[in-house]
Amino acid sequence: MSLDWVATGEGPKELGQSQPVPDTEVAGMEDYAFVPLYDAQCSAGDGAWNENCRVLTHISFTRYSLRKQGLTPDHLSAIRIDGDSMEPVLHSGDTVLIDHTRTAIEGEGIYILRLDGHLYAKRLQRQFNGVSIISANKE
Repeated sequence: MSLDWVATGEGPKELGQSQPVPDTEVAGMEDYAFVPLYDAQCSAGDGAWNENCRVLTHISFTRYSLRKQGLTPDHLSAIRIDGDSMEPVLHSGDTVLIDHTRTAIEGEGIYILRLDGHLYAKRLQRQFNGVSIISANKE
């Protein structure tokens, strides 16, 4: 998968070989969507380098649960958090979903930012004079 697609949802999705998406034609599986989990690390700290990330596995969700949250499976990916700057909200090792259709700041929330090839999980708060980047961990 393209790192640009993982981080921003833009550009080509596929680069080279990746694990196949599980077969949804198996009886009863049509109600489930499979979201790729990448080996890219998302830093909640000093930044994580993610060149040449690959699909580790796929995480299954019911299509109903995703639809209820306004999410489309084809526009989702998952990565793991590395670091403690967002504790107690996000802990190192937690898995987060990225919705690649949300590319603009739509109010306060936790966003995955890409800066100089590094991915960061931070709370963003829109203000009149710009955007505040907030770490949850007061230390």
